[in-house]
Amino acid sequence: MTKAYIVPSIDEYLRERLMPVEGTIPHIPGIEMFGNSIPAGTVGGDLFEYINFQQRYDIDARIERAQRRSKEFLGPLPPGAPVLNSVDDHVQWLKGTPGYRQEMETEYRFARSSEQVRVAEDLRDLYSTAGVLVVDAQGHGIISAKIASTVHDTFHALMLTELDRYGKTTPEIFENINLRLALSITARHALGMSEKEDAREIATMLYGEVRPGGHFRFVNFGHPPPLVFSAEYCKFVKIDEDRMVQFLALGLQIPTDHPDRKKYYSMNLRQRDFNSSDVAEITLMSPGDILVLYTDGVYDGSDQQAREQLEAVLREHYRQPARDICNALLDHAIKQDDHLRQNGDEALIDDKTVFIVKRT
Repeated sequence: MTKAYIVPSIDEYLRERLMPVEGTIPHIPGIEMFGNSIPAGTVGGDLFEYINFQQRYDIDARIERAQRRSKEFLGPLPPGAPVLNSVDDHVQWLKGTPGYRQEMETEYRFARSSEQVRVAEDLRDLYSTAGVLVVDAQGHGIISAKIASTVHDTFHALMLTELDRYGKTTPEIFENINLRLALSITARHALGMSEKEDAREIATMLYGEVRPGGHFRFVNFGHPPPLVFSAEYCKFVKIDEDRMVQFLALGLQIPTDHPDRKKYYSMNLRQRDFNSSDVAEITLMSPGDILVLYTDGVYDGSDQQAREQLEAVLREHYRQPARDICNALLDHAIKQDDHLRQNGDEALIDDKTVFIVKRT
């Protein structure tokens, strides 16, 4: 007898979409990781996801395609043959421009071929790379979950282009996600909103990549900064703030030289595009060191007393596996909610996410 399919409610659907899937935890040599999210209600605005490159993408096939293209791009198109690829198409256009010289085709084909060689090399790095995406949409509930889902879908759509074009993530993907969350002037006028009205989609985002040796490179749009716990000293270590570049939350700031800057409302114009110098880096120096990512339902990144409490929890559990450390921090955050309820501050209870990276 066929089992009836039960259509999930919108709350159930969004909650399932935004929760991490344990089976996707990447395996990086010398690294243990685990994360989890707990919504404040039936569904929340926190999103946490492992980016397991080997599991999600066919890296071998992409490398093979890049290598094939590197050879195809070098070969000149026989007379009368149809255009086979983007290089042939550009060369056809180039031949019709004033001042065209035969060597221009050779130089262009070599440049595009070498691009594909580099794409293949960069794709190989993904075998030993794990990504982590943490998003915290303003508020909690269905609207916040929808905002987080928008960031999630935009990220993965753009990631496909990134891997095909570059073989890795580049600053371009983050600038495009930032623009996706910006408030369109056209839409604002159509809806009759003023610039001061609170009708925009606001979310913070931290995306990072973990590599062997405890290397963590990340970008931060309005998110609380990572914490690093030293196993040797049993305390959080100070991180050089000059290296911790942080932009405003997604969509709040458009770069001055962006071609669409006049089409979106920006709190202020950023002086330049996001580039590789804005990618921060943390290295877990010794075995047992722990990197902690979190959302403000766990810690807002500024309260000293709350920081000391988290440090005490880690001091008690730092020898345990990443999963147990994560759960201990989430349990602590839930206990803090009990204090808020006792004080009549239920409105301050928020979604909670913790992600642990531990060097083994």
